[in-house]
Amino acid sequence: MAKPVSEYTRKRHFDITSEPPESSAPDDRKGKDAALTFVIQKHDARNLHYDFRLELDGTLKSWAVPKGPSLDPTQKRLAVHVEDHPLGYARFEGSIPAGQYGAGDVIVWDRGIWQPHGDPHQAYAAGKLEFTLVGEKLSGDWALVRTRLKGSGSKEQWLLIKARDAMARPAETFDITREQPDSVLGGGSVGVKAVNSAKPASKAKRKPSSKQAGKLVTETPPAFPDSLTPQLATLVDSPPSGEWLYEIKFDGYRIMACVQGGKVRLLSRNGHDWTRRMPALAKALAALKLQDSWLDGEVVVLDDQGLPDFQALQRAFEDGRDQSIVYYLFDAPWLDGQDLRHAPLEARRDALAKALTGHEGSLLRFSAAFRSSAAEIIESANALGLEGVIGKHSGSRYTGRRNADWIKLKCRLRQEFVIVGYTAPQGSRSGFGALLLGVYEERALVYAGRVGTGFTAAMLRSLNEQLKRLRRERSPLATPLSGALSRGVQWVEPRLVGEVQFAEWTREGLLRQASFVGLRTDKPATQVVREHPQRLDQQGAHDPDDALDAPVTPVRTAPHKSLIAGVSITHPERVIDPDTETQKHQLAQFYASIADWLLPELARRPVALLRCPEGVQGEQFFQKHAQQMALPHITRLDPALDPGHAPLLQIDSLAALIGAVQMGAIEFHTWGATSERIEAPDRLILDLDPDPALPWRSMIEATQMLLAVLDELGLDAFLKTSGGKGMHVVVPLARHAGWDEVKGFAKAIAGFMAGQLPERFSATAGPKNRVGKVFIDYLRNTRGASTVAAWSVRARPGLPVSVPIAREELAGLVSAAQWHIGNVQARLQSLHQDPWAGHQSRQRITRAMWRQLGATPPARR
Repeated sequence: MAKPVSEYTRKRHFDITSEPPESSAPDDRKGKDAALTFVIQKHDARNLHYDFRLELDGTLKSWAVPKGPSLDPTQKRLAVHVEDHPLGYARFEGSIPAGQYGAGDVIVWDRGIWQPHGDPHQAYAAGKLEFTLVGEKLSGDWALVRTRLKGSGSKEQWLLIKARDAMARPAETFDITREQPDSVLGGGSVGVKAVNSAKPASKAKRKPSSKQAGKLVTETPPAFPDSLTPQLATLVDSPPSGEWLYEIKFDGYRIMACVQGGKVRLLSRNGHDWTRRMPALAKALAALKLQDSWLDGEVVVLDDQGLPDFQALQRAFEDGRDQSIVYYLFDAPWLDGQDLRHAPLEARRDALAKALTGHEGSLLRFSAAFRSSAAEIIESANALGLEGVIGKHSGSRYTGRRNADWIKLKCRLRQEFVIVGYTAPQGSRSGFGALLLGVYEERALVYAGRVGTGFTAAMLRSLNEQLKRLRRERSPLATPLSGALSRGVQWVEPRLVGEVQFAEWTREGLLRQASFVGLRTDKPATQVVREHPQRLDQQGAHDPDDALDAPVTPVRTAPHKSLIAGVSITHPERVIDPDTETQKHQLAQFYASIADWLLPELARRPVALLRCPEGVQGEQFFQKHAQQMALPHITRLDPALDPGHAPLLQIDSLAALIGAVQMGAIEFHTWGATSERIEAPDRLILDLDPDPALPWRSMIEATQMLLAVLDELGLDAFLKTSGGKGMHVVVPLARHAGWDEVKGFAKAIAGFMAGQLPERFSATAGPKNRVGKVFIDYLRNTRGASTVAAWSVRARPGLPVSVPIAREELAGLVSAAQWHIGNVQARLQSLHQDPWAGHQSRQRITRAMWRQLGATPPARR
């Protein structure tokens, strides 16, 4: 007999809507002891509301909460019981098409696990569910109580009530739906349709009506900012998949326009006021009669064919002919008093286009966007001789920093360089012959090649005068050039920045076929670095942290050679991670690039290798001892250190590190002791291993609680991401106690945490013992056990990296795997100091510490 159609399926046409259909197969994604999940989806349908869903019996029990949850126990929020939804719906975000049931936009507003108080089946049947939420936004105790009020049709009416606990907050001081309106997945929002409505008549009448209030990005917008940084694009090597809008990459200067109190300011990318240099544009913007606004765009001068001409733009500034400067506007993070930074890209652009209606002309223009394929747009840009195109992810927010929601694809390589010197002119040419160029790498100025073409006569004269004033005796480069390269060079102070287009980088890191474009006065020399095209992941990009510049991986290119650090890399083209298409030789290059950070973590310690000869999706095995297969350049330790086994391994050099990669190693794990004093550990490691169903917020809180306990014990601790799901807490020790004492003390800490907060922590291994909890793995402190080293890659899809962090960074961490081989270099470049500075502190485990934990220390031998 066929299974009757559920109400969920009956209401939906899955050939039209993107909502997930019910699965006919039983749910076998987790065991019977797994944590129960919850999700709250914010749904901008006929009326904005919140869908509260609790997992029970393989489905999502669902309630529609019109006003959303409140942290105030005195506010009993109506919750209308609706049809069950499939478990797959918990991950649904998107737009339900018009004409379909529930038409409108949906985001995942919160998610996590719920822990019922008592038997949830009996409580649900009785109409009084009491439970604890552990979510990204909501936490603490709650209740759903069925009322006797008559609902709409057959729908039951319940009340969602916050319990009086430490998480409760009065409504007059905090409204969580207003303070935290966005998705916990991609950061998007819903309820932004009002940004395209008619602008308010005056500042005094800008308060929305009750009908409009649910449609605004925020009901009470924040104060208008005095400054705003522009959103910047990430250079990529190929168009990503997904929904993107593409615009011309203008060959000009990026300008932010601020309109406040009828006054217009034009600011460069670095915040310098250029209003006096472009009075005509300021006047044209003032004619828009906007209230408080921030507009984003680029100023250019067009040639006879209507294409941007950067040198003509420079001449216009020099000659004071600002009437020829055109301002192409492409975004409006603030418009007419409305904060649109959280609104989708299309909504911001539509609002901007409407504001420009009737005002476009010779000075102000709207930058058109194209939805054609990226390949077609780039081909057209090439044919027109344009610099490139800018791609913007459909629906993305305006974050005011560089991330992969905005990308740039260049027709020809082009970037800024620091001018470090010049050569004498040859033949009839006056001024100088070629410019020597440099870029900053880890705050050191390194040589990048030279450029000798692309100069006009006027440019040669102007540049020559500036270079004369900047002459210096010695090279400003961190590493001096060879005699041949430096012969006849006049060095200059590294202050001028020039833009250069070129064919490619050579394997030596120098420019090939370079041509000078012009000087840049909108970017300081110290910010000029080598631009590396990156590859976006298959989903496009959504990442909150600029330093992470989201899911990017090294560009896949054929290796120039298979010799790295003197080690021959066989099968260098082998793909070790299909998700990112990273090749074996790229992994070796990555390890070579971070060796200065990784090798100190490996040095003098027995090491275990996780080898994956066929990549992350193939067979994996640990190797702790020197077997028959020789590992190039790796040190074999004294067999007496581990009696009854082959010698332990140690990596003390770059060649040994790359040799291990050559033999299929991806991960590097180390002991908690050095080889010369192997019986006396010099670090204690606590591995926080969460139930995968727990939200990331729980991991942050668990780490903070553990750190608080260690602080009470008087122990300094250091943090690193695991590269997986959890965090590693490292406590440096004096080499005083033995393995048994260190392991026992770690177990005492874990037991103390689990005893004090049994609903949060477990000190017992095994998946069933950490359901809804964080397991504090103290077993890493057993003799012979190892932990993945700081800066090691993990053998997982995406190739995440275990990365040290400072304690101040913990609260802003978004994932234990947020760094990977594609963005670790950006992390290193952003560091002002080593997060583990002071890691070599010497601490002892004292008897007083044991007593504080309520444990008994073992007798020392």
